[in-house]
Amino acid sequence: MQTEIITNREVKAVQIPSGDPFNLPAGTAVIITQTLGGSFTVATQSGLARISSEDADALGIDPNETKPSGNDDLPEDASLEDRVWNQLKQVFDPEIPVDIVNLGLVYDCVLDEEDGKTTVHIKMTLTAPGCGMGPVIAADAQARVMSLDGIVDAHVDLVWDPAWNQDMISEEGKMKLGMI
Repeated sequence: MQTEIITNREVKAVQIPSGDPFNLPAGTAVIITQTLGGSFTVATQSGLARISSEDADALGIDPNETKPSGNDDLPEDASLEDRVWNQLKQVFDPEIPVDIVNLGLVYDCVLDEEDGKTTVHIKMTLTAPGCGMGPVIAADAQARVMSLDGIVDAHVDLVWDPAWNQDMISEEGKMKLGMI
């Protein structure tokens, strides 16, 4: 059973699926529908919205309890490339409870090292070309990768070729979605 929460202060949010930023007023009734990737998807009377974990306190949640490390299942000696892919697995479409890697949205991830400095180039797509959340999801991916020691820059390009389809979802993703 999902519990209604009343926001205890005004909070910045992003409308789903348009991607438009707006403020939810204090006293707004919301129901949390997803808490993956360090953000909250909430249902409001006017539709779905995404709230950053940094604003968890507006939902009465301790922000320190909402930030996943993204490195829980990696050995200490994991390569930088493995750590980048692990960070990408911490990014979620706010409407789908599967990360962008297992959804098959990440087409390419290249690490370029020059003079001991690593830049990451990522090509990814979305489940639908008109999704306004694309820049938000891409920014999440970039921020997660940039949080790694040894990464000096990260570029995320949204691409549309090839067009995404459900066959691109990994077996793990299909299991999470109940497709197999």
